[in-house]
Amino acid sequence: MALREELEQTGNWLFKRRSYLPLLLIGILVMGMRESGFAGGTSAWNSLWEVICLLVSLVGLAVRVYTVGGVPGGTSGRSTRCPEAKVLNTSGIYSVVRHPLYLGNCIIWLGVSMIPFVWWTTLLFVLIFWCYYERIMIAEEAFLREKFGSEFEDWAEKTPAFIPGFRNWRPSVLSFSVRNALKREYSGFMAIIMSFTFLELLGGLFAEGRLRLDGMWRVLFCVGVIVYVTLRFLKRKTRILSVEGR
Repeated sequence: MALREELEQTGNWLFKRRSYLPLLLIGILVMGMRESGFAGGTSAWNSLWEVICLLVSLVGLAVRVYTVGGVPGGTSGRSTRCPEAKVLNTSGIYSVVRHPLYLGNCIIWLGVSMIPFVWWTTLLFVLIFWCYYERIMIAEEAFLREKFGSEFEDWAEKTPAFIPGFRNWRPSVLSFSVRNALKREYSGFMAIIMSFTFLELLGGLFAEGRLRLDGMWRVLFCVGVIVYVTLRFLKRKTRILSVEGR
């Protein structure tokens, strides 16, 4: 099998499992938290670092929110069965980077990986995610190339795959939809809150031998649960978050 086909095959396999495979990296975080003498502390600098890490992850979430809020239905989805694209998105954020959702994911996990304050934890995350998403992107682009042909080739030639280039910015064809963004990204917000809460508890366990959660994280966790439950109810039981064509 040629290398290109092998990478596509691996990428398709990873694509179908992309929603839970990153959770296997939790083991790296646990080792990092165990080694760190910083994580789990109660100093002002410790709290500041945790806030910085959280803000990094929220920047990644913001990239995802901005992306899904400006795309039509049937694109940029969470399906794990196979790639889907009713149209080729080439405007808005897709005019500066071909895979903004994966860029957002990497920034989210970058923030999470920084929490232990151990250099090799972040380095491992960057290397693993690069290899992981590179193969998924190869598989997705093979699908887009087959479906859209020269339209995809022209867009790919001038649009970076992962590191944004803003010279070719074009406004999005569709206006930003807050409701569509809330409907599609509320679970990502909760995942971030849960990840940081888990690491905060783990840090307290390793540092003091007991489970401990600072007041800030208690508040954030409660807010996260309220937001998640509310938006999930609105999505499942009402049409408040539904937008025609999104």
